[in-house]
Formats: sequence, C-alpha cells, structure tokens
Amino acid sequence: MSIQGFNHYNLRAPRPLLDELRDFYCDIVGFYEGERPAFRSFGYWLYAGGRDVLHLSECSPGEQRATHVATTFDHVAFTCTDFVGTRARLETLGIAFGQREVAATGIRQLFFKDPAGNGIEFNFAADEH
Repeated sequence: MSIQGFNHYNLRAPRPLLDELRDFYCDIVGFYEGERPAFRSFGYWLYAGGRDVLHLSECSPGEQRATHVATTFDHVAFTCTDFVGTRARLETLGIAFGQREVAATGIRQLFFKDPAGNGIEFNFAADEH
C-alpha cells in the first residue's frame, strides 16, 4: 500500500453547530455544498475544486462532542490564491487571524479558527500579486 494523497476530513457536531460550520466553510472558506450519499445520519459534503474535501456529520442522539478543547488536532491547510482579497475579506467579516511569511518555502499564510475552534491555514505563493 502507498498513500496517494489527501482525500477528505470529517467534523462531527450537533445539528445547530453543524449548520453553523456549513455556513462558515461555504461563506468564509469558499467551499460549496455538493452531492452526498444517502447515509442514515444527516450531514453535508463540502467541495473545493470539484472534490469533496470536508464532510460534516451530525452527532448521534445523546452523543457528546467536545469543542474548543486542546487535542492533538491543530489545523487543516489549503492552497489558495488572492492573498490581498482574502485578507481584506477576513478583516471585513471581523474574523481574527494571524499572518506569517515562510521565506524558506516561498509562502504566505493566514491562520484562523472555525466556529468549533478548529484551526484553518490558508497558504498563498509569496510572490503572488
């Protein structure tokens, strides 16, 4: 077996938070809601570049999911374009973010959190205008 690449990641939450996460990832991150198989549980599949990259799944009745807690998960990173426009959009929407340039790799990064406290990293080519 050999790993061929990244497929998707899944966030599980109660329905109200699930809907908030869907809206955030569509409105802020830039994903779009797409086709999802008819699983028994409720959820959403969010797409980027024609691929489902984020699955949102509703918790089972009585299932407790911790949010805003320290775990080993830190963030998920996306390759992006339009650094200036993206930064301006985050500022306009009042989303707190950090910024870093990594000269060794030639990228600029923006870091912020989703409504459940999960980290998001946007990577841009440092020479992008």
